[in-house]
Amino acid sequence: MKRLIINADDFGLAPGVNRAIIELQQAGALSSATLMANGPFFSPAVYMAFAQPSLAVGCHVVLVDGSPCLRPAEVPSLVDPRSPSSFRNTVGSFFADLLRGRIREEEIEAEAVAQIRRVQSSGITVSHIDSHKHVHAFPRVLAPLLRAARQCGVRCVRNPFEPWWSLKATRPAGTVRRMQVHVMRTQGRAFSRLTREHDMMTADGSMGLLATGVLDDSVLRSLLRAMPTGTWELVCHPGYSDRALDEARTRLRASREVERSALLAVIPDAIKNDSGLALIDFHQLSD
Repeated sequence: MKRLIINADDFGLAPGVNRAIIELQQAGALSSATLMANGPFFSPAVYMAFAQPSLAVGCHVVLVDGSPCLRPAEVPSLVDPRSPSSFRNTVGSFFADLLRGRIREEEIEAEAVAQIRRVQSSGITVSHIDSHKHVHAFPRVLAPLLRAARQCGVRCVRNPFEPWWSLKATRPAGTVRRMQVHVMRTQGRAFSRLTREHDMMTADGSMGLLATGVLDDSVLRSLLRAMPTGTWELVCHPGYSDRALDEARTRLRASREVERSALLAVIPDAIKNDSGLALIDFHQLSD
């Protein structure tokens, strides 16, 4: 049996992102989304999620390119020294300071707890955690995030490692993006060890990371053809273009509409026509 979780990141980022996520779930083209607790459109996303209770909602933990839920004075190592009310703007600067010992794991844990708790306090049962820019692929971020998840009663986490069959099926990806995904893959053993130690559930792997920004109908069909038996997560970033998205710090703008269209065109028919393919969410990982 092939079990597929289709998760949309960035729920709460912009009205057009929120709208696309709900429309895709209603169309049977999406099963899950991860909500940004510090997103500018968090409250509308919560309202929309309650109106669509079959949508599983996780917490998209943000440690880069955003602002903390805690007061900056409570997490001083997480904020940008040049802009002390915000996180660092880039993954590169975040990891450079992490490797230099300038970012404290206890502050990562505290901020992650605050973000998960904010989602939970809205009335949502958090299905799982993942992270903005996939920073939890690295052990010094993953360990405190897993502690935070267990403290909040969350038992599932995204497996952010893309298998070879998925990389091979994603032909149009650029060289830089391909290199980034390969660097992430070097941390796979540590991820497996830490998730076992913390008794966390996860999928067998993710697809769509390499395809971020280029996930169209053709790539999506190629990924589904290549997908073997097991439980896999498709990571996606659908949306509609709007002023809020234009003002957000994201490189994914026009591509979000392409992804939305691809999911609508491909997924409902794939589920209908393949009796060996089931669309699930993180709540069902223990089934």
